[in-house]
Amino acid sequence: MNAKTRRTIELGNRALNFSRAHPDASAGYGAAVARLEDRLTRAQQLADQQRDGITDVRAATKQKRDLRKKMRRTQLMHLMQVARATREVPELAPKFVIAPETTPYLAFQTVARGIVAEAQSNKEVLVKHGLVETVLESLVQALDQLDQAVDKSTEGRRAHVGARAELDAVAEEVTQIVRVMDALNRFRFADNAESMASWESATATFEGNSTAAKSTLTEKPSASGEVRSVA
Repeated sequence: MNAKTRRTIELGNRALNFSRAHPDASAGYGAAVARLEDRLTRAQQLADQQRDGITDVRAATKQKRDLRKKMRRTQLMHLMQVARATREVPELAPKFVIAPETTPYLAFQTVARGIVAEAQSNKEVLVKHGLVETVLESLVQALDQLDQAVDKSTEGRRAHVGARAELDAVAEEVTQIVRVMDALNRFRFADNAESMASWESATATFEGNSTAAKSTLTEKPSASGEVRSVA
């Protein structure tokens, strides 16, 4: 989550803790507290989803990179060299050209699958020139693993991007709930400076309390009789 959302969720937790320590019997206040608790629980779920999604993307990215590198330098290299050795079938070698390492994964998968199909179709002649069938089989397995890694990366990205968007929405809900609680607590603790100070401390970063900071300014008349604000 971004810094703004994180600060809002932290503020919501402080407001919830304060509300539990200073309960109010009114149904409206109880509903606000219950709603705040629900939104904070959802925020934690989304934070976990976002973290797990990012972790999955990072792991899948490393796996994709490692698989592609290994296939290019081992199985695909073996197939390419064998195809070049089949001089009696000159049209075969051009079909076994390895894609550059910077090739996007989807394009790489397409090229590699095409090479596998050609190797399987021409297995008899390739074996005569040194094709090791277990290498071809391992290439098929590696491509399957690459497919799975690509899917895992896509799903992880979808999960963490979706969680981030919903987290922002939940943070906005938390802000609205705290605004409601702020107005009520100012009424509840109008004659209780200690509790009011505790609430303002709990919600110190709440934008609704920007007016609270201004309330520390006092009004006093100037020499000309005009009223002005001073620190």
